[in-house]
Amino acid sequence: MVIKKPRIVIIGAGMSGLTAANKLYKSGVKKGAFELCVVEGGNRIGGRINTSEFSGDRIEMGATWIHGIGGSPVYKIAQEIKSLESEQPWEGMDGFLDDPITIAENGYVLDSSLVDPISNLFNNLMAFAQGNGNGNGNGNGNGSSSVGCFLKKGLESYWKVESRKEKEGVFGCGDMNKKRLEEAIFAMYENTQRTYTAANDLDNLDYLAESKYVMYPGEEITIAKGYSSVIESLASVLPHGVIQLNKKVNVIEWENECVKGKMGNKAVKIHFLDGTSMSADHVVVTVSLGVLKAGIFNENDDLGMFKFNPPLPDYKIEAISRLGYGVVNKLFLKLSPEFNLGVDRFPFLQMVFHKSDNPVKNVKIPWWIRRTASLSPIYKESNVLLSWFAGEEALKLESLPDEVILDEVSTTISSFFSHERSDGNVLFDKVLKSQWGSDPLFMGSYSYIATGSSIADMDIVAEPLPNTKVFESTGDSPPLQILFAGEATHKTHYSTTHGAYLSGIREANRLLQHYHCIDV
Repeated sequence: MVIKKPRIVIIGAGMSGLTAANKLYKSGVKKGAFELCVVEGGNRIGGRINTSEFSGDRIEMGATWIHGIGGSPVYKIAQEIKSLESEQPWEGMDGFLDDPITIAENGYVLDSSLVDPISNLFNNLMAFAQGNGNGNGNGNGNGSSSVGCFLKKGLESYWKVESRKEKEGVFGCGDMNKKRLEEAIFAMYENTQRTYTAANDLDNLDYLAESKYVMYPGEEITIAKGYSSVIESLASVLPHGVIQLNKKVNVIEWENECVKGKMGNKAVKIHFLDGTSMSADHVVVTVSLGVLKAGIFNENDDLGMFKFNPPLPDYKIEAISRLGYGVVNKLFLKLSPEFNLGVDRFPFLQMVFHKSDNPVKNVKIPWWIRRTASLSPIYKESNVLLSWFAGEEALKLESLPDEVILDEVSTTISSFFSHERSDGNVLFDKVLKSQWGSDPLFMGSYSYIATGSSIADMDIVAEPLPNTKVFESTGDSPPLQILFAGEATHKTHYSTTHGAYLSGIREANRLLQHYHCIDV
């Protein structure tokens, strides 16, 4: 008689899903404890990791950096599989570019004596918020509920201390006064911060949560052979057939009823958009927070949204609702062979845009470009340039045809170098952009702690279903029907690939302990 083994199904073949699968296979499946299956809605593995090529260079459409090599599990894997060196040039191969040139629209090159104090101010404010900004954790001494509010107060305090006068002109900028210019420089650094956090506006970013976020120490680097090499390494231990592509989940049926702490024997049933279904004893859900939000708050069942039947408990829905989830996109541009702006090579350009009420604002620059902060080669000698976009501007970028992007970016950059374009002369001849916001498998880029939420909400999202507290009083082992992993479930490393990795390990260990494959 063949005894049926329990089946674990992991939804999503991104970093968290494949990490969990890797751990479960090596520590449980090989011991015969259970069966394992990974279902992926797309036609590739990797999730928000997607290495590509552009004009001969290796680039990342999604996750790009190892954020601190000290203690990072991603760095450890990249070392082990020898992915940190490559003969092919890659994005960020020489680290951060040195000596940026900061220019205001219409071509005013800004002296470091003006830029550096504002840069230092912004960095010091963020360091305070991220380091000890919430004091003892029992209140907010400066009265700021959001990072945006805190930064505004910091800039105003700076002006008071320095006794800045609006009527004072500076560095040949004509009627553009120093205070307005400082405000525009400060906004440039805010826009960079938006791409770090995925918040459309820093006023939406919770101030008290900033100091809870944990950074690994050490250098931040990119992976020479591509981030996808890490994903491929994790997946390589899984036998053929364990990962099933193009299996987009529509509904997860589960059982939330229990009698005296006991659950029925009903298996979880997964329904796919292709009309097929699959049963499982345990399901590990690793879809993005954006997909969870869309499934909860979109009532139109015809759209194939990711749903639960019965719906998730109210406390979990409320936590998902409170947390922030934003869009960050990358725009790659290849320099035209006819490129000529009076410089030998394209610099690391920091762009300072004027506010809408400034009379010297250049009307030819479109609104969707005005909240990006920089444009620079992906390494010093590359002819591929990169700019980052967040929030509404990132979504607008997704909707624009390539020819419009090429024309409007060329117009904008020409204005920064006081260069009059002749008809038909473009500075760039090829474009590539990411489109995470409009991709139904992701619906955005990564999570953040929004005002009104807290890191406790990420713990709530991470709690398995049905609620394990029901079983604590009886001493029974919870059935662990549905488990949750992904960067949005890690309260100190959210928004990162290593956070996704750690969440996958967490849920794999939870199941391995359930089947006594590892010690508690």
